[in-house]
Amino acid sequence: MIDRVQRYGTPLYYFDGEILRDRICFLRKHIPEATDLCYAVKANPFLIKEAAPYVDRLEVCSPGEARICFDQQVPEEKMVISGVYKDPDFMQELVQQHPLIGWYTVESMSQYQLLTQLARTYGRKLKLLPRLSSGMQFGMDEKEITGILEAPDPEVEICGLQFFSGTQKTSLKKMRREMEKSSRLVRAFGLQELEFGTGFPVFYFADETFDEEAYLQGFRALLEEYAEGLTVTLELGRSITASCGTYYTTVVDTKQIGSEKFAIVDGGIHQIAYYGQFMAMKLPCMRLLPERKADAEPWNICGSLCTVNDILVKEWPTAPLSQGDVLAFEKAGAYCVTEGIALFLSRDLPAVVLKSAQDGKEHLLRAHVETNTLNEGEY
Repeated sequence: MIDRVQRYGTPLYYFDGEILRDRICFLRKHIPEATDLCYAVKANPFLIKEAAPYVDRLEVCSPGEARICFDQQVPEEKMVISGVYKDPDFMQELVQQHPLIGWYTVESMSQYQLLTQLARTYGRKLKLLPRLSSGMQFGMDEKEITGILEAPDPEVEICGLQFFSGTQKTSLKKMRREMEKSSRLVRAFGLQELEFGTGFPVFYFADETFDEEAYLQGFRALLEEYAEGLTVTLELGRSITASCGTYYTTVVDTKQIGSEKFAIVDGGIHQIAYYGQFMAMKLPCMRLLPERKADAEPWNICGSLCTVNDILVKEWPTAPLSQGDVLAFEKAGAYCVTEGIALFLSRDLPAVVLKSAQDGKEHLLRAHVETNTLNEGEY
């Protein structure tokens, strides 16, 4: 792993396609055989090409994600065009130039009217998945969906419903309520298809325990109870990709202030952040490289941003740290690379490397990017 860091430098995101593939296989073993999987691209767009052969669909929420899919030659028939806002010009481009796209979600009456008009204009029989709202700003009210289905536009096909209520859901009781409601409405509307966002939890911190096997067995029972006879697709992002990523950052300075030991790294909270972390109060799964045996000391790990908030870990028990040591943060495959405040203080963007399961080789997907190269226009 030190060779990897020396080859590509830090900060560095490293994604392992073999772990990604094995994770998808693990999930498939724990759901009914006829159930499909949809990869939510927003979790990590760098993994689109790697994940595509192992999933049945890819959920795309923005023009940028769609263009990455096209660049990576993802089969259009696997793409679900989603998103709370659908830019009319881009929707026109998709309907006109990409007739094989599998599905479009519908999150409002205006989206429905836009898509039906485009279907009529270009002679496309678009497959639509109205999104049932869970009470948030996403999706449509049940009454609106009912209105659409009572007088469907002949230019489109309403093939099912989409439902997603959030992430990190550990309660099977809540999942039961959501599965019961969404599957009941699919049947009541005379439809056959349900795309269900599970929000399966990922546990990022060292002191957390969770019996995932038992949880997935319980969820499988819910599918068998409520979704029998339906075509079910599970939309997953975090649960698919979290385990395949590692974030590497190098100690660039050390100091002691009073009794507190501090290590400054070349990364920071703009590049590595975990769901549920708050002011470094939890200890993520992480390792020191090179590993060495020594009496553990409590170290505070801080990033390179000039803000008091840039604290990655408080009082991490580790061997004494020095300049050049590398810290490896595990479970960095989902959202870390996209959700951070990457351009804060104009720090350079980190490198991204993928070890592909398809050819066994490492691919440099993005070298370090200096932020002073981002402004390409006239000043």
